[in-house]
Amino acid sequence: MRISRLTPWAAGLAAASLLLLPASASAGQRDAAAPAAPSAVTAATGAAVDTYYASAEGKTGAALKTALHDIIKTQSKVTYDGVWNALKVTDQDPANPNNVILVYSGRSQSKSTNGGGINDWNREHVWAKSHGDFGTSTGPGTDLHHLRPEDVTVNSTRGNKDFDKGGSPVAEAPGSFTDADSFEPRDAVKGDVARMLLYMAVRYDGGDGFADLEVNDRVDNGSAPAMGRISVLKQWNLQDPPDAFEQRRNQVIYDTYQHNRNPFIDHPEWVGSIW
Repeated sequence: MRISRLTPWAAGLAAASLLLLPASASAGQRDAAAPAAPSAVTAATGAAVDTYYASAEGKTGAALKTALHDIIKTQSKVTYDGVWNALKVTDQDPANPNNVILVYSGRSQSKSTNGGGINDWNREHVWAKSHGDFGTSTGPGTDLHHLRPEDVTVNSTRGNKDFDKGGSPVAEAPGSFTDADSFEPRDAVKGDVARMLLYMAVRYDGGDGFADLEVNDRVDNGSAPAMGRISVLKQWNLQDPPDAFEQRRNQVIYDTYQHNRNPFIDHPEWVGSIW
């Protein structure tokens, strides 16, 4: 069944599109652009998204997962060095174009402070790169749909842990918790994390020289090409639906870098259809 484009997703993306106006635009330019933008973006983007997912329409379960894989596997690739500059665009702070938002910390931090030192931000693999042993190889190791800026110390604390509820508070990441075998992100990005992991499980199925990545309902997966817990990720997808920041990020990756989309940002209801 075709889903109407006049949805919270479309409204959010229309609003997010306004964030793409140059920072140097005058107030008059912004005011002039604002009235026409929502309807134009909603119509144009909605039609484009419908076309993008046309071959998946009406499918459920394994058939839907296969159809989505066939759609999103067609992509351009970014080098690992290229990820630095890409994240400065995809994760730009809407309120400060000189900064990025750190995914678990929620902190707005200067784009120029990327690196490996304490209080720098680095490239967090939300699907831990050891889960499937793909490292930083061009492909899953550089896929922007699951790479996010994060504080070096917080990134180290998360390590390669699976995702689950509970644990002790994480310093420098308010609202996040961790224990010996799992990590729980702050509420505002719980759904983001779930949808990034589920994208990876659909995109990488073992057919292009990398491991077949899958989600399961356990933690402590080690180097297996698996991440958990799916029961918790499904809850987080419902608890934290896609917001304007996440929708804008998906669109920028599609338009500027990889030219593929995360289907679970566009259609979060597909999570329940597949898993």
